[in-house]
Amino acid sequence: MTNFLKEKEKLTFECETGNYHTFCPISCVSWLYQKIEDSFFLVIGTKTCGYFLQNALGVMIFAEPRYAMAELEESDISAKLNDYKELKRLCLQIKEDRNPSVIVWIGTCTTEILKMDLEGMAPQLEKEIGIPIVVARANGLDYAFTQGEDTVLAAMAQRCPTGISETSIETIIEKESNSESFSNFPKPSTKISSNSLSNSDLEVFSENKTLNFPPENMNSSNVPSLVLFGSIPNTVATQLKMELNKQGIDISGWLPSTRYSDLPVLNKNTFVCAINPFLSRTATTLMRRRQCKFISAPFPIGPDGTRAWIEKICSAYGKKPVGLEEREAKIWESLEDSIKLIRGKSVFFMGDNLLEISLARFLIRCGMIVYEIGIPYMDRRFQAAEIALLEKTCLDMNVPFPRIVEKPDNYYQISRIRELQPDLVITGMAHANPLEARNITTKWSVEFTFSQIHGFTNARDILDLVTRPLRRNKNINLFSEMQDSKNSSFVKK
Repeated sequence: MTNFLKEKEKLTFECETGNYHTFCPISCVSWLYQKIEDSFFLVIGTKTCGYFLQNALGVMIFAEPRYAMAELEESDISAKLNDYKELKRLCLQIKEDRNPSVIVWIGTCTTEILKMDLEGMAPQLEKEIGIPIVVARANGLDYAFTQGEDTVLAAMAQRCPTGISETSIETIIEKESNSESFSNFPKPSTKISSNSLSNSDLEVFSENKTLNFPPENMNSSNVPSLVLFGSIPNTVATQLKMELNKQGIDISGWLPSTRYSDLPVLNKNTFVCAINPFLSRTATTLMRRRQCKFISAPFPIGPDGTRAWIEKICSAYGKKPVGLEEREAKIWESLEDSIKLIRGKSVFFMGDNLLEISLARFLIRCGMIVYEIGIPYMDRRFQAAEIALLEKTCLDMNVPFPRIVEKPDNYYQISRIRELQPDLVITGMAHANPLEARNITTKWSVEFTFSQIHGFTNARDILDLVTRPLRRNKNINLFSEMQDSKNSSFVKK
């Protein structure tokens, strides 16, 4: 029995010094340009960035995707060309060819190294061409590729309308600056960078400071609006909307919205709740810059996570959830045929897309043993509710708490995998084939990013992804046994 299986009183968090083995965050273009239908994404980088987008996304030039590369060449790097004139030329060409409602500039490692003042050029160019330009530095300096979406949404949140005139904003802030219910949220005049917040700045994520709802003075005339942030397919968004509608809660908007002109109204009378666990920067921006109130909830991944997510939103509105327990039980019953394939088996997360905590919690609830949860980066305040649900799930299922390793070292991870011999390793694409060559069953973690895994009805998709390599191995073994039996019978004859 290894140290990883000893009973622990609570979750343990460790941090190693490994490299980040993940896609570049500019890959967020692949799903955001499809979600925001009237947008155009301009990635400002080198030929390497262009090769990555072309090969990783697999989009043919004939498809005319709504993104393009602004390739930096030697003349750009040596400052022989004027960056503003070149970007203006490209944006005018985009306006003529595609006429989008918004152009999103995606910065890269090169723009960071060259200190290109994209934020300084964008407002002036925006006035000249008459199209909004949003600047998002979704470069490879982040921890995981999914944080590219976080950067874009944080930039787009500052373009959302407030629904209040500028003069009335000052009056409201002055009147309610001493109000206890808003004492935990800084005034809009506070100049804070979302990328360099101290621990005290991020204390707003803690549950006791984030929510103290429902407010005593809440009535039908001043019910806060609800905005959900996170990019998911429209079909999944409709499913979550219907689940909340059953509880008498309406969604007033999404970030990102399907069209740029439909960006939600964000102000102090807005509740916001996250869909994905990699959006901590967006949550900080919504609270700090737009004075929204953040609902700290587990993420709607798996029936247990979806139920807890809806219950948290209901508690914010002072509503008692109706029929959720029966709804969850019915979903678990329908999943039993897939759950029996993984019950009692073990899994090891190497870390890739920041979905690891939520997926591990769901798989533990399905009866699996999770040895280790590797994760490139984790904001514990933002994921506080998810971590609490993970602990509760381990206690309810009477299984050991998994080891959580932030920024894992892959060399040490492989040593632990050899020692533990898990039935399945969920890892990035770079490590899958080498592990398979050593008879270790793997699953690409990136597949969970691009699959529909949110909500009650999509829990089966998660199980299909997890059980597929296990079913494949089972079929291969059966085939090998059949071949051996045929060969033995042939020899006897």
